[in-house]
Amino acid sequence: MRGLACLLMFQTHCYDAWLGGDARNTSFLKRSQILGTLPAPLFLFLAGVSFALITDKLIRKNLSPAEITRTMTRRGAEILAFGLLFRLQEFLIAWGWAPWSDLLRVDVLNIIGLSMILMALLCGTTLLVWGRAPSRACPEQNRRVQTERSSASASGQRNPRAAFVIAALAAAATIAMLTPPLYTTWRPTWLPWPIESYINGCHNLGAPQPWLFSIFPWTAFAFAGLAAGFLVFSDRARVHTTQTLTLLAAVGAAAILAARQLDHSSFHLYSTYDYWHTSPNFLMTRVGILLVIVFLSYAWCRWGLATRGFSPLIQLGQTSLLVYWVHIEFVYGRFSLLPKRAQSISGASRGLLEIFLFMLLLSLLRTRIDWKSIGWKKMIRRGQPA
Repeated sequence: MRGLACLLMFQTHCYDAWLGGDARNTSFLKRSQILGTLPAPLFLFLAGVSFALITDKLIRKNLSPAEITRTMTRRGAEILAFGLLFRLQEFLIAWGWAPWSDLLRVDVLNIIGLSMILMALLCGTTLLVWGRAPSRACPEQNRRVQTERSSASASGQRNPRAAFVIAALAAAATIAMLTPPLYTTWRPTWLPWPIESYINGCHNLGAPQPWLFSIFPWTAFAFAGLAAGFLVFSDRARVHTTQTLTLLAAVGAAAILAARQLDHSSFHLYSTYDYWHTSPNFLMTRVGILLVIVFLSYAWCRWGLATRGFSPLIQLGQTSLLVYWVHIEFVYGRFSLLPKRAQSISGASRGLLEIFLFMLLLSLLRTRIDWKSIGWKKMIRRGQPA
């Protein structure tokens, strides 16, 4: 799924950056940009799924809620730091014509890191409220909690996984419902714009920008992934994987149909309705599509071409952060492979193929070579004059 997100991201960026003239007024570009609404939700959704897997492992190790929260918050802070570092790199490369405000732009890495921090707080709070994780400071309490766990597990009651799913879905729904007013009538204009930008993506432009990645609504995808992850990695789902993912795909299809029905109904909760940018209906549609993609990815890896040897998408997915970081400069930056806004569809498509192959090669170099085993210090000493 990460590899698919990378491929969709490549085509979105390449056609947006390179198509020029009449090619920019075609339905081809419009369809390309519609597909471009999927990569960011995919990355955020998968961040939630991965978060659920790691959190589940930490719970099985009997870590306390505070330890789990601290560990996962640190992971989120690292990604957020990468996002800030990426913005600094882009500013330095574009030195001379990029405005200083670009340093504070809310990009997708920023919001992935922030989503992980928020998910860590949610999971830690849920564990504290649910009382499932033992404290290492008191062995007596540990034994009592373990006994309660065994009896609760035997009776099928008080499952913390169910609590996580409910809490994550509630968080996703709350974020979706609060998004429209926070973009319009409830805008926190009293905040400094760098902080408000994390809420609604206003940046310093005086109004929310749809091309930025703010907490509302983007973190909802991460919480949806968190709920899906705790479902998929449950003991029962591991035994009945195909049935579980088929059920998730059916739920996704139902969500798409329900969102379409709500969009075409005469009833609207909000005075200002913007389907493509702030509507909970569009968010529900994309979450439904993501759940369908989960099943299709599973089918591709179990019965499709991914079972027949090397898979470019799986390879790209292993290094998604690296290829995201690097490809931006060769598409939008100073080192663009092609002149910007000057290509035909065929010319931009050739450039897209080059980017795909280049990023695939970079990914292979990253994963197939054990860089730590190379004696860099010995090589440097050999190159020095006697």
